[in-house]
Amino acid sequence: MADKQISLPAKLINGGIAGLIGVTCVFPIDLAKTRLQNQQNGQRMYSSLSDCLIKTIRSEGYFGMYRGAAVNLTLVTPEKAIKLAANDFFRHHLSKDGKKLTLLREMLAGCGAGTCQVIVTTPMEMLKIQLQDAGRIAAQKKLMAAQAQLSSSPAAAAEPAVETRPTATQITRELLRSKGIAGLYKGLGATLLRDVPFSIVYFPLFANLNKLGQKDPNVKAPFYVSFLSGCVAGSTAAVAVNPCDVIKTRLQSLQRGVNEDTYSGILDCTKKIWQREGPTAFFKGAYCRALVIAPLFGIAQVVYFVGIAEFLLDLLPKHRA
Repeated sequence: MADKQISLPAKLINGGIAGLIGVTCVFPIDLAKTRLQNQQNGQRMYSSLSDCLIKTIRSEGYFGMYRGAAVNLTLVTPEKAIKLAANDFFRHHLSKDGKKLTLLREMLAGCGAGTCQVIVTTPMEMLKIQLQDAGRIAAQKKLMAAQAQLSSSPAAAAEPAVETRPTATQITRELLRSKGIAGLYKGLGATLLRDVPFSIVYFPLFANLNKLGQKDPNVKAPFYVSFLSGCVAGSTAAVAVNPCDVIKTRLQSLQRGVNEDTYSGILDCTKKIWQREGPTAFFKGAYCRALVIAPLFGIAQVVYFVGIAEFLLDLLPKHRA
């Protein structure tokens, strides 16, 4: 994506650093997005982003907002590295003699990047969603238990169940034991349905917005232009594919709240959401997702374009000498 050719190791390191910084900054909003998307009509625990974060802090503490962050921080490095480097790879091979890519070829490069990244994205999202949504389900069960106690006599009230929340390692072991590697790739089709269109929209839009800030075609745009271009392109693409993200989140959730629907596949999920929750349900958490993706990709593009890895790699021979 940059005019100067960057080595593959530098691309991978830049992508990884970008992902780590971005995730650390916006993870609580991503947690709120998952919980808002998963709650269904009749059992609404949260009314908005702020309400979700406040209730999460009250019931789970400050670090409750970072449940599942370890999974993301571990896997976001290869995920972002693959996504950004793959887009560069496809753009390079689709260009003819260094000429400007047509919009169609830019979209094809984005499609290739989105397809490659799901190798890591699917299991990462699978584990992250279970950990993020565990607090919502636990809070819902507590509420139902409290309501049951109020409607029954104190003598008949049962002892509250001890709350246990699985770790990422426990979930991984159970999925591998019961379903094999396919268990970690549940929702692969829905992930492709989200990530491929996202990349098709994002990468061409970013590239063209970023070019507007280049005074000279042979000189990189200023870092703030790359940041703003990443924010605008990321939030636009995020909202555009939010219906696919809602479907993916619902399909990948292993645990359900009280009286919540289960789904057999993409079409079944789409049909039930449309019939029982209405078309607006497909845009649950859309503004949260835009708030997550905008700075995440803005930061990612700044780190990637500034080329921190190139600087670090250039220092290595000097230190050795």
